[in-house]
Amino acid sequence: MPEPGPGGEAVPAAVLWDMDGTLVDTEPLWNESQRALVEAAGGRWTTELAHGLVGQALDHGARLLQEAGVTLSVGEIIEHTMSDVVNGVRRSVPWRPGARELLTSLRDAAVPCALVTMSHAPLAAVVAESVPTGSLEFLVTGDMVLRGKPDPEPYVTALDVMARRHESLDRSGCVAVEDSMPGLLSATGAGLAVVAVPHVLALPDDPRWEKWTTLAGRTPRDLATVAARMSAAS
Repeated sequence: MPEPGPGGEAVPAAVLWDMDGTLVDTEPLWNESQRALVEAAGGRWTTELAHGLVGQALDHGARLLQEAGVTLSVGEIIEHTMSDVVNGVRRSVPWRPGARELLTSLRDAAVPCALVTMSHAPLAAVVAESVPTGSLEFLVTGDMVLRGKPDPEPYVTALDVMARRHESLDRSGCVAVEDSMPGLLSATGAGLAVVAVPHVLALPDDPRWEKWTTLAGRTPRDLATVAARMSAAS
């Protein structure tokens, strides 16, 4: 259940953030790099392929690119595309509306936060360097887990780390913030309350998550309300 913050207001016990498409809008950077690989190999880049890559583990996405004609190995595809995205983020961090402000509000309310992303450590580290100081406690990246989203392992791992850092953590008061179906399935599979913020793809209505059109104007109290509602319904 939600806990009182320093000012007595209700706040979530912890918030676990997806990165690509939720915290930062890196999808155009990924697509630009992926498309260039496919077209250089003589393949055809399609909307269906682009949509199929959203939110997926990088090794799964690399295999989809191989099916589209790319002859590089899975590791080479991941290294090439991630290098392109890292360079793009270093030029300018493409924050999603309201994300940086909500991170700051959560930090100021003493709510622990972590990043749970299928991007690998080099890219996640660049983004983590750009967030408000002290707003992220740790990262769970795609190269740290055996099974990526939509498997629950990334969020289970994050919850376990958070519980070790905060012995009194109430897991029912923790919230994940996601923008894709693989991420939503991963977070709900780990037993988390979830806020779905659609970005590249529309997301269905479902009692397992609450949909917000944007993070702009949202507060820690709003996240606490979601956690309380989901906990009461379970």
